[in-house]
Amino acid sequence: MCCCSLPYRQLSQSFYKCKRTSCCKCHFKLAQHVKDIKHELMVKNMGRGLIMVDVVQRLGIDYAFEEEIELVLDSQYKAMDQVEDLYFVSLCFRLFRQHHYYVSADAFDKFINNKRELEIAGNSNEALMSLYEASQLRIEGEGVLDEAEFLSRQLLEERMKFLDYDQAITIRNTLSHPYHKSFARISGKHLLGNVFDNEYGKALQELATMDLTVMQIIHEKELSTFSRWWNGLGLAQELKLVRDQPLKWYMWTTALLTDPSFSEERIELAKPISLIYIIDDIFDLYGTIDELTLFTEAVNRWDIAAAEQLPDYMQKCFLSLLNITHEIGYKIYKKYGLNPIDYLKISWSKLCSAFLDESKWFFSGHLPRAEEYLNNGIVSSGVHVALVHLFFLIGDGSTREQADQLINSDASMLSSTAAILRLWDDLGSAKDENQKGHDGSYVTCYMKEHQEVSVETARKHVENMISDTWKRLNKECFSPNPYSKTFIKGCLNLARIVPLMYNYDDDQSLPQLEEYMKGMFL
Repeated sequence: MCCCSLPYRQLSQSFYKCKRTSCCKCHFKLAQHVKDIKHELMVKNMGRGLIMVDVVQRLGIDYAFEEEIELVLDSQYKAMDQVEDLYFVSLCFRLFRQHHYYVSADAFDKFINNKRELEIAGNSNEALMSLYEASQLRIEGEGVLDEAEFLSRQLLEERMKFLDYDQAITIRNTLSHPYHKSFARISGKHLLGNVFDNEYGKALQELATMDLTVMQIIHEKELSTFSRWWNGLGLAQELKLVRDQPLKWYMWTTALLTDPSFSEERIELAKPISLIYIIDDIFDLYGTIDELTLFTEAVNRWDIAAAEQLPDYMQKCFLSLLNITHEIGYKIYKKYGLNPIDYLKISWSKLCSAFLDESKWFFSGHLPRAEEYLNNGIVSSGVHVALVHLFFLIGDGSTREQADQLINSDASMLSSTAAILRLWDDLGSAKDENQKGHDGSYVTCYMKEHQEVSVETARKHVENMISDTWKRLNKECFSPNPYSKTFIKGCLNLARIVPLMYNYDDDQSLPQLEEYMKGMFL
């Protein structure tokens, strides 16, 4: 068998076995690069090993080195207390916490002076950037890391005035796109020009480039499959005003599931994501309150007969929802042995109920209190629906106990992710270029309650809320919990890609998302 036909995860073991040299010459080189990098990861020098772990993660190719990364971290975890250098203490803190090792913020006490102040001004730019990166993984109550973020940013911004362009842009990229809160396949681009000056630089560069090419081929095929499905569904032809954006919907799945082996799961996940957008538009652009109430009741009952009173376009959407959900549910049941339909139904019911509440507010001209709006907006974001589908598609819901815990608990990991999306969406710049209906906004509700505040003050308040929500999400992700690393990474990546999806410019376009899309396809 030619190695070209193998799953990407197996290529590093199989490229060199392939006899078809003419078609696999680059694959042979890739296999050698993988071997070289694995060797470098396993060196006994603590600093070199951890730096390599950091680099392969930033380049988005860490899935090819999972075993080696775990071995490096296991071997170095106990030695962290012996580290005195700010750069490496910060790097250790970030890597170990990110990989669910217990690490206390007390690790930074050694940099606090007798006045209980963080003393870091004499450190290098690299050390300050490392500290800034580490501060992004803080949780509530870690005041030393709040101070670390503020001071490291302040010092770096001051130093940028005296640096050449390349050095300044490296710092600017770190401050604007810290690794923990950025999507690796985007932020990794800024790394390419800075890490390839050692003996393994060329291997890393070629491996990252080949990985991108392989992923582009995979994404092209997946998008083609999903687009055929979407066009065959016919909802865009039936509902002329709804968003028709299969590429954008598919892009969400590339963030939630980065491992190339999850190809089928990305395609299936894109389907409910597309329906979140379509049902949102039906509530916002089409239905009367009476029609939307009937639609919500039909979803709550999950009964075809309940849809008979609906307008034709709503019936078609409702039937599509039922069919798609049952198709996905059957695939999950066939693969993992647990029927998720009841759990998927609950997530759709909660979403439509939240949409209905918003419609009632805006049809009546009533603005709710900011807290009430946000609590409902967390549900109407659609994040819960997407993540519940993700949970079952990757096999996390293999037992009813696991599934019950996700659906019946507060599932704060999901809610924190949803809050980040909702607050970003409501900052004011996030006005969809094709969306012409009524839009709610936390900023608007907040300013109604606090009539003395300016728009700038309200926006700053929302930015602070996003920062605090990230602290809660960090705690939920890095404290002991029943979720797999794949699911946790999916939650984090959803939060990380939100700025790309909602950071509109003055022309109501999404330049960062457009750049990302260009890099994802051939």
